[in-house]
Amino acid sequence: MKETKNLVDINDVKIDTSLPKEKRIEEYVTQIRDPNNFMCGKYQVKISFAKNGLSLEECLAGILL
Repeated sequence: MKETKNLVDINDVKIDTSLPKEKRIEEYVTQIRDPNNFMCGKYQVKISFAKNGLSLEECLAGILL
């Protein structure tokens, strides 16, 4: 598990909602650096997916759209 001091806090991520969908996703990934492992305040969030579940792209689209 990564040290939490090297993880980005999602509260610090700012997305320009006027950008097209693809650019918003690109901005999010660029800012968060590791969309599967980040901080939310004092809590570490580690995301994993079931083999038969939604793809990362589908989950991000649901969050960002």
